[in-house]
Amino acid sequence: MIDRVNGLAGKVPTWPLYILYLLPVPWLLYLAQTGGLGVEPIKELEHELGEIALQLLIIGLAVTPLRRYVGVNLIKFRRAFGLLAFAYVSLHLLVWLVLDVGIPSQIWADIIKRPYITIGMAGFLCLLPLAATSNNFSIRKLGPKWRKLHRLTYLAVILGGVHYIWLVKGFQIEPLVYMAVILGLLALRLPKRRKARAV
Repeated sequence: MIDRVNGLAGKVPTWPLYILYLLPVPWLLYLAQTGGLGVEPIKELEHELGEIALQLLIIGLAVTPLRRYVGVNLIKFRRAFGLLAFAYVSLHLLVWLVLDVGIPSQIWADIIKRPYITIGMAGFLCLLPLAATSNNFSIRKLGPKWRKLHRLTYLAVILGGVHYIWLVKGFQIEPLVYMAVILGLLALRLPKRRKARAV
């Protein structure tokens, strides 16, 4: 069964993934314009874009544990998940900058005064060098340093989870579930302990 899944995944190109995952963007914009996102469409649009971004980061984080523990190999799609996550984070940030706040001085004040925005901005900054080096040229140019650089993904996804927890008002289970999944996937990525040698 696993071999069949891997064989099928090997035959599927990555470009349909970009189309499939970008389809929600025009739909969400349409809903925001027509009242389909409730009484606060801009806030809801921000939330939807941010949540999809976090989901994509988590999917990308799950690729290695899936291969290590289940045998499912989706490595060829990991770059696409990462770039799509960056695209959604950028859209999430753009909606906040342009449609929500809109005043440059207020943007900087919010980044400094509101911890959840500070954390979210830090996560975005972590993703910038990752998106910029997600190409074959950078992989060849950076060599072993490329893998070290892309460990920033772990920090970025943790910051994304914390951003979501601090963003919501009151106790809500959904952001805590996201964080639990993130921490669980990171734990699965830890190197296996070597068995103690027999005395």
